[in-house]
Amino acid sequence: MKKVTSYIQRKSLIYKTGVEYGDYTMNHILGCSHGCKYPCYAFMLKKRFGIIKNYEDWICPSIVENTLDLLDKEIPKYKDKIKILHLCFTTDPFMYQYEDIAELSFKSIEKVNAAGIKCSVLTKGILPQALNKLSSDNEYGITLVSLSEEYVERYEPGAAPVMDRIESLRYLHNHGKKTWVSIEPYPTPNIIQQDLTEILNAVEFADKIIFGRTNYSKEITAYKEHKRFYNEQTQIVIDFCEENNISYHIKEGTLTE
Repeated sequence: MKKVTSYIQRKSLIYKTGVEYGDYTMNHILGCSHGCKYPCYAFMLKKRFGIIKNYEDWICPSIVENTLDLLDKEIPKYKDKIKILHLCFTTDPFMYQYEDIAELSFKSIEKVNAAGIKCSVLTKGILPQALNKLSSDNEYGITLVSLSEEYVERYEPGAAPVMDRIESLRYLHNHGKKTWVSIEPYPTPNIIQQDLTEILNAVEFADKIIFGRTNYSKEITAYKEHKRFYNEQTQIVIDFCEENNISYHIKEGTLTE
C-alpha cells in the first residue's frame, strides 16, 4: 500500500461543473497517481495554471486535509441545489493502493449521503466493497477503455488492473447498487487494435455506459480515419445498449457528420 505525504488546505470544495453529464462536483485530492498519458486533461489544466509544476508532481497526490470541515460548511449552502455530487472530475477518489485517499472519499460520501444528497463516483482504482453500506441512490462507475493490461501499463501506469476494476464494480451491482462505465477516452486503431464489443460484453451488467473519443492527442489526429472510426464505434455502443436495455450517453464531439 502507498500513503499520501503531502497535504493542502482549500477555502472551498463543492462547485458547479461544466461537464456535460455533470451537476455538482468536489475534488478533495490534488494530482493523481494513475498518471494517465492519453494525455490527461486535468493534468494539462493544472500545469497550465501553475497549480502543479510537472508530471512528477502530478503523480504524487496531495490530500485536502480540511475536506470534511468544508463539507460541513458547504453542504447546507448547496443542499437544495445539488441533484447529484460527483467524485471526481480532476482527480480520482479511489486511487489504486492509497487507503488514506479511499478512507477520506468514503467518509465524504457518507457525510454527503447523510444530508440526503446522492453521489456519483468514477475511478480507475478499485471500488471498496464497503460502499455497499452507503445510500442505494449512489452511482458507482469505473473507467475502462481497454481490456489489455499492456495498454494499461503504457497509458494508465498507476491504475488498477482491468479485471480488478470490473470485479469491484460487479460486486456493487450484485448487491443492488447502480453502476456505470466510462469508455473514454477511447483509443483509435493506430494506438491499439481491439474489439469494442469485447469491452461492452465485459460490463454488460452495468446500468449505464458513457462513450467518448480521445482528445488533445497527436496520435489520434495522425489517424486519418478517426472521424469515421468514432462514428462506427459510437453506433456499436448505441446498438449494444439498446439491445441490452442499458442507458447510454455519447460525449459531445464523438459522433460527427
